[in-house]
Amino acid sequence: MALIDLDALRRAPLVRDPFDFLVAPDALGPAAQAAVHADYPDITTPANHKLEDLRPGPAFAQLMAELQSPEFARALGARFDLPLDTMPTTITVRKYCERTDGDIHTDHRSKLLTVLLYFNPQWPSPEGRLRFLRAADDLDDYAAEVPPLAGTLLAFRRTDHSWHGHSRYVGERRMVQLNYLDPRPLALLQQRAARLATHFMKDVLRLR
Repeated sequence: MALIDLDALRRAPLVRDPFDFLVAPDALGPAAQAAVHADYPDITTPANHKLEDLRPGPAFAQLMAELQSPEFARALGARFDLPLDTMPTTITVRKYCERTDGDIHTDHRSKLLTVLLYFNPQWPSPEGRLRFLRAADDLDDYAAEVPPLAGTLLAFRRTDHSWHGHSRYVGERRMVQLNYLDPRPLALLQQRAARLATHFMKDVLRLR
């Protein structure tokens, strides 16, 4: 059986302010959440990890296959009026959040659409909740705040003002990020260069 409820994507309201986004808090049902949580890959560091570098269990592997499927791309693409099933993708997996995470930013311009899927069974902390922001310099001026609870899927269109971030949190924060990319070769090269630069800066900050 499918783990992702595509109807949850179709039910989720598409919000236009301050940029296009949707939040589907029930994209994974309780049984799917439990299976994926049990099969989450063994990660011990707070970095973003490439999916191909990990060894997840079967339920998690099935979920990743569904996220990269044409059916998922078409269902989500219909909401944003984008031909997502024709676009290249990248997936990264996290388990831990560190003090350098959460800064207000927009995603690199090579990314056309960002999808985040959370896996934390509980989230009592007021920190570490993603906020969709109206400005580049005010974390408290937000249109929506999303706790990273298991089963929650959110997606947003990348623009020059798609500001987002969260308050500082250090600890376990399970998350998968899927990006649909601009297929032009130069854009893909720029995206790889930006990722290397981000990793370098985080390594510098960790050493301080």
